Amino acid sequence: MRIARYTAGDGAAFGLVEGELGPTGTSRDGLGAGAAEGLTVRRIDGHPFAPFQVVGDPQPLSDVRLISPVLPSKVIGIGRNYADHAKEMGALIAGAEDDPPITFLKPSTSVIGPGEAIQYPGGVSEEVHYEGELAVVIGRLCREVPVERAADVILGYTCANDVTARDLQRAEAQWGRAKGFDTFCPLGPWIETDPGSSLATDLAVTTTVNGELRQAGRTSQLLHPVSKLIAFITQAMTLLPGDVILTGTPAGVGPLQPGDEVSVTIENIGTLTNRVVARG
Repeated sequence: MRIARYTAGDGAAFGLVEGELGPTGTSRDGLGAGAAEGLTVRRIDGHPFAPFQVVGDPQPLSDVRLISPVLPSKVIGIGRNYADHAKEMGALIAGAEDDPPITFLKPSTSVIGPGEAIQYPGGVSEEVHYEGELAVVIGRLCREVPVERAADVILGYTCANDVTARDLQRAEAQWGRAKGFDTFCPLGPWIETDPGSSLATDLAVTTTVNGELRQAGRTSQLLHPVSKLIAFITQAMTLLPGDVILTGTPAGVGPLQPGDEVSVTIENIGTLTNRVVARG
């Protein structure tokens, strides 16, 4: 089931997206070239974090504007969760599977949706990188979740881009500014509740910039899998419906420039596309 959040001239609503996905690619609507063709959306009465009804007639997805599929109270990021990415960042990874995950927070104000612009903060940072990632969307209030119950608190999954000011990340002891600029957390295009396994254990994750492949990995390569991340995070903090966990990025991170178009595609979920513009 694909759950989207969209606007159609009368405010924002959640909706159920139906139909077969088109070819993977990029387009200005942030879905991928041809992806919206043949897809429809029907409005959800209420929200998807409780039992809901689908109401009204289906309308072409191309007639609405998709926005961020959730408005999280917090976004919890995981650093260096793929061994090859840890290596390219110069980290020592011996025994990494036994070490605690590296966590950080991105503010809710960093979240944007498909097709929205990533604003390049020139003058503050001169080295902004993409990081394509699988994002977990929490479905209910939870804390102290055991590993074996992790799937019970997940609503679904979406694509994410953990945009990072790499020069600030190197220069500052904490990652808050480097990861937290407005527009530095694109999410979308929708939430997929059934990507093939309840814990998304083996999905392909790719990132392209201007159509050129830059990242390619699989969620089976995560040093700390989704179930462990949920258990670890909820030892410390309560997660609310709509909160998002970014699970880490594969190797191949690199720079973006104003004018670039970056797309994150996750198998069985979809494609998230955003353009980069200079911050005005």
